[in-house]
Amino acid sequence: MPDTQYLIAVAVLCCVITWGLRALPFAALGPLRSSRTLQFLSTRMPAGVMVILSLYTLRTLPLTETRAFAPLAALAVTVALHLWRRNALLSVFAGTAVCVALSSTFFAP
Repeated sequence: MPDTQYLIAVAVLCCVITWGLRALPFAALGPLRSSRTLQFLSTRMPAGVMVILSLYTLRTLPLTETRAFAPLAALAVTVALHLWRRNALLSVFAGTAVCVALSSTFFAP
């Protein structure tokens, strides 16, 4: 059976490592707040991610079939809403709703 000092040392070491790992992101956050690169990415990445996901989704879309209408209509709604309201959350949810509604009602495979 391990002695008491060993168990206390292990418990203290685990506490120190856990506390350090939880505090590390907060310590690293200070210098990142003044970073011009991070400020640039925080304004450009949401639109960039939406473009990449849209292109990935549409890359295998069969343009000759009627099944292509629902995703293309959803894309049009998403882009139009985003350009009009500048609200990524609203445009993504509305585009998803349009795609699901059209796919499940009119253009079901």
